Amino acid sequence: MEQIDLGSALIERRGYNSCTWRRECDEGKAMTVPTPLPAGLSVVIPVYNSENSLEPLLARLADVLPTLTSRYEVILVNDGSRDRSWAVIERLVSRYPWVRGVDLMRNYGQHNALLCGIRLAKYATLVTMDDDLQHPPEEIGKLLARLDEGYDVVYGTPQQEQHGLWRNLASQMTKYVLQTAMGAEVARQISAFRAFRTALRYAFTDYNSPFVSIDVLLTWGTTRFAAVPVRHDPRTIGVSNYTFRKLVRHTFNMVTGFSTLPLQFASLLGFGLTLFGVVVMIYVVGRALIEGVVVPGFAFTATIIAIFSGAQLLTLGIFGEYLARMYTRTMNRPSSVISQMIGFSTEEGAQDGE
Repeated sequence: MEQIDLGSALIERRGYNSCTWRRECDEGKAMTVPTPLPAGLSVVIPVYNSENSLEPLLARLADVLPTLTSRYEVILVNDGSRDRSWAVIERLVSRYPWVRGVDLMRNYGQHNALLCGIRLAKYATLVTMDDDLQHPPEEIGKLLARLDEGYDVVYGTPQQEQHGLWRNLASQMTKYVLQTAMGAEVARQISAFRAFRTALRYAFTDYNSPFVSIDVLLTWGTTRFAAVPVRHDPRTIGVSNYTFRKLVRHTFNMVTGFSTLPLQFASLLGFGLTLFGVVVMIYVVGRALIEGVVVPGFAFTATIIAIFSGAQLLTLGIFGEYLARMYTRTMNRPSSVISQMIGFSTEEGAQDGE
């Protein structure tokens, strides 16, 4: 690692963003500045139970990537597959010198696997895509062309969704929540088929949590987002591993892990019920003073108590979720743990695509 003596500061070329660099420089601490990445394209693909789709996918990438750039690599991150996906990856690494394989210790989730691959990418431009052949490699050129217009992140928005009703419904709900968390209009057009500048990873260099949302993390480094319509092929091999239940859980983790929306909702709920309680009190006292009638009935009292008790429990539950997130992060649980890597070391014969 290169070190530069700059007065009382020591700059280590590693990969912090400029704000961190300036703050640490003012404090006289050890500093880091990003090392420029070489021009080229890194493709990161999370793999889960895809032994039958990997070979045709890599064959298509082998035809497409040389037409886009002279330097490229494909990083296949095996996310605890239960089939023979890792054996297929090993075979592909030996067949293509520009393919790298990463085997995780267990299944951590799609975004966790993506984060692992993003941190290992070596080229200045990065593309992420699924392993099920629904993201056509032939459409990568559209993403890169839009990226060259001055954007930092470009999403490939499906011209027509190829999922079932419940999957599409859960996907739209996730995008709505993500729009709130990201604060970007393009959030309604996001997909796992995306291209961005690899240097954006410096914005979340120190992020270490089991709850990962790549799209939210990208907003930590830029506001220049765009989307372009792309073809979305129907799935012909295997079945989707993203169920309605998993999408709902991902949405819940995302909204409590990267947004204060639930806390704002709890505040508004408390304020609204307080106003409701004041109105009920005015009604009861008013009838007693004006008409001399006391509002009778156990049902009325029980209903009011139930409403306020439910609101209190809901608010406590929201607070509990945030406390749980804080507790989990203090445990320093990693987003993923690598079991083995192949194809990365030049001594082992790995080469870039040329």
